[in-house]
Amino acid sequence: MPAEIGAGMTGPVRIAMWSGPRNISTAMMRAFENRSDCVVSDEPFYGCYLKRTGIDHPMADRIIDDMDCDFDNVARALKGPVPGGAAVWYQKHMSHHMLPDDDLSWSDGMAHCFLIRQPDAMVASYAKKRETPAASDFGFDRLGELFDQVADRKGAVPPVLDAADVLRDPRRALTALCDAVGIPFDDAMLAWPPGRRDSDGIWADVWYASVEASTGFLPYDPVPVRLSPELRAVADACRPAYERLAEHRLLRN
Repeated sequence: MPAEIGAGMTGPVRIAMWSGPRNISTAMMRAFENRSDCVVSDEPFYGCYLKRTGIDHPMADRIIDDMDCDFDNVARALKGPVPGGAAVWYQKHMSHHMLPDDDLSWSDGMAHCFLIRQPDAMVASYAKKRETPAASDFGFDRLGELFDQVADRKGAVPPVLDAADVLRDPRRALTALCDAVGIPFDDAMLAWPPGRRDSDGIWADVWYASVEASTGFLPYDPVPVRLSPELRAVADACRPAYERLAEHRLLRN
């Protein structure tokens, strides 16, 4: 029997959370994984993306060897039985892992959500790990395209969260998100044990040191960002899509 979720809804609830890199996306995954009713998946299309594009990413060969890189296989798994029979399945996705011609029908029936972050902060954080990023690495344009596709397929605007709003008030932001997807908020989402998880992708070696040391969302600390002219151009290219999505964010003050 499906689990009862939220007001009059039945589960399982599958949450497709779309974002770009360096956007508290792994901390959000930790928050959901700390719920007793939730299982998570970490960027299940990453291997497909690397194999299909041939793009140079840290650990690319190891990631391809470690993951199922057949798009249709991954899509079938994500709409198939929920691991462990959990009531909630939180799927962390990067927008740029969906190529322009990819069919989104695998995600019909899922609760789509969009996580954004101010471009200057994203670019500065990403450049610490990969020195010469391009605007395409942040997936903002693709995020906007997916947002429009989901809105058209659903006939409703999907929820958008800004990372800054989450860090300012995690309880309020996560409560608003849970309400939007039809599940109850759980206090367990606000704190978690430090360390790595079996659910983490093998790329954790490169990207997850900060979240592995964390026990909750870091305090909001908007440190001024200084970008080189080249990185400033990347952030500026991302800004229009960010600002368009920010108009739809769940929290506005």
